Amino acid sequence: MHVLLSGTVGSTAYGLAHEGSDIDRLGVFAAPTVAFHGLRRPAESHVTTRPDRTLHEAAKYCRLALSGNPTVTELIWLPDELYEVRTALGDELIGIRRAFLSAGAVRDSYLGYAAQQFRKLRARAGAQGRKRSEKHARHLVRLLEQGAELHRTGHLTIRLADPDRVRALGVRIAAEPDHALPLLSRAEDRFARPGALPEAPDEAAAEAWLRTVRAALYARN
Repeated sequence: MHVLLSGTVGSTAYGLAHEGSDIDRLGVFAAPTVAFHGLRRPAESHVTTRPDRTLHEAAKYCRLALSGNPTVTELIWLPDELYEVRTALGDELIGIRRAFLSAGAVRDSYLGYAAQQFRKLRARAGAQGRKRSEKHARHLVRLLEQGAELHRTGHLTIRLADPDRVRALGVRIAAEPDHALPLLSRAEDRFARPGALPEAPDEAAAEAWLRTVRAALYARN
């Protein structure tokens, strides 16, 4: 397994980590090209705990990124200091990061995940587990703000400009989930306006990068 790119994501990357927060790592690896020539395809993901790390095989990573998956997308927009492994092929992936973006996928993914957090908050309303609810609320706020920025500018800022404001909103929304409704409504309005993203991603660029990976790993067999 050849790790091409790996870094620290999640609350640490956003600036929302607190004492006791888990450190989440995400990465891309490439299986040896010869592994695709047999009866069974190689594993597409490897997940470990202690440390918490998820690695996606290069092809699966590309498919997830093309679908607008927020967690996968953030890996190629991290601040430089948060990368732990950064190879030449990883740099090439970062270099084509805008190729994975499209207006519909970003809207559906970021709004969809935020709405999922909202449903969880409503389901937990009145129940115990306030810290968990506050976490869902923070994620909701972050997803809406990052998604709107990505739609408007074509750029994704991972580290939040004002983490304390997001924490305070998280506390408020966890206590009364319907406080999130205006945020969801405004985000829907923003996504309905023209933005900087194309209608479709540049799959050809992703395909070319993946073929470069396969050729490089074939030569090492």
